[in-house]
Amino acid sequence: MIIDTHLHLIYRNRLTYPWLRDEPQLDADFTWETYSREARRLGISSVLHMEVDVAPGDIAAETDMVQALSHSAGSLLRGVIASCRPEEAGFAAYLETQLGNPFVKGFRRVLHVVPDDVSEGALFRENVKRLSGTGLTFDLCMFPHQVDKAKALIDLAPDVTFILDHCGVPDIKGHGYESWKAGITEIAQRDNVRVKISGIPAYGDRETWTLEDLKPYFDHTIGAFGFDRAIWGSDWPVCTLGGGLSTWVATTQALLHGCTVEEKEKLFAANAKQLWRLG
Repeated sequence: MIIDTHLHLIYRNRLTYPWLRDEPQLDADFTWETYSREARRLGISSVLHMEVDVAPGDIAAETDMVQALSHSAGSLLRGVIASCRPEEAGFAAYLETQLGNPFVKGFRRVLHVVPDDVSEGALFRENVKRLSGTGLTFDLCMFPHQVDKAKALIDLAPDVTFILDHCGVPDIKGHGYESWKAGITEIAQRDNVRVKISGIPAYGDRETWTLEDLKPYFDHTIGAFGFDRAIWGSDWPVCTLGGGLSTWVATTQALLHGCTVEEKEKLFAANAKQLWRLG
């Protein structure tokens, strides 16, 4: 069975998504009903929702909406990685509120949608350190040229588990392997980081990518982190830009050719179960 640790849901009639105006292919409703129908056919048994960079005033409402969906009969939703604003003074109070909700498993602030100096601010770093001892994770979504920013945050809070999203967002279409490779190697040397094998078809040529285009990136990521520190995610609906959920599941299975059953189980489910205490 598969745990999907990176699902995005988009309900434009309920929440505001400012970034959608610049992504016309994703400017649509992507609902739980649509996703779960396909997910159940693929053996996906549990799901974590990843925040979708909603308008700041909708952050709490996004968590509430997903949690309400998790209460429906037979729902696969097991938790959320919530949005946050560590650069703001209100983060401490927000964190205290979320600590009382076991449905919240971690946080994310996408680094490549804000100026680099945001994550370098004293308040941002102080607030990330507040996650120490909470058991909550922090997802890092960044471009390869931001590796130094990510490393600074990781080193600042060595007892916080950071999740590197999407294999570090390589520029597969632009053949950016060499510029990406060194950063992955450096980040993997830090024991408090896990890597998410998620959504990379969207970074290749969306019309013509092949398994061989993705394989060097997958192989190096797994080689650097090992199967003990890798988890799987779909990045739906972003993955629809490169073929869709079924295509990505099949591609991952093909990339795992020759791996042991134990290695596959770690990537698809066991590591996520342990990290986020999923039943």
